[in-house]
Amino acid sequence: INADPRLLGGPVASRYGSNSMAKPKPIPDLTADDSYAEAAAKIVSVRASELTEHTQGVLDTGDIERVHDMRVATRRLRAALEIFEPCFPAGPYHRALEDVKRLADALGERRDRDVAIASLHAFNDQMPAPDRRGVASLIDRYRVEQEEANAGLAPLVEEQSLRSIRQELEELVRATREALA
Repeated sequence: INADPRLLGGPVASRYGSNSMAKPKPIPDLTADDSYAEAAAKIVSVRASELTEHTQGVLDTGDIERVHDMRVATRRLRAALEIFEPCFPAGPYHRALEDVKRLADALGERRDRDVAIASLHAFNDQMPAPDRRGVASLIDRYRVEQEEANAGLAPLVEEQSLRSIRQELEELVRATREALA
């Protein structure tokens, strides 16, 4: 099962925070008069800061919305990087984008298990008692996969790894601003 709980409605959506998606930060001083490169520097800088703001508790399997929020932040950052690719030096750009993609993939692996478990819990709550053992065993298997996905995610959300990504992104922004000067 690979479904977003907000699409399922009912107990899954209400139980797992359907309205708690992280809101994007506004981009300070972004104007229609900014050049493409100026807009790139401003937007990527803010989206990079959002990424690190969502790391707190991301490995906590009891609060699946933290993974969701960080995953959304990586998707926003990736989109900004891809849109503004021409503004950045090729080598550093590709390294930063690959690191962001790797993090997003790991978050996605964990999120898929979170959503499956939530969906199965909601389904199991509606099952007759004799049938619940079978669904519970499936939930147990997904829990094992969730822990494996968490183990793969853990090194990517360590302070040193996130600092490295942040430095790569800051270098892209710096290079873009220097090219404008």
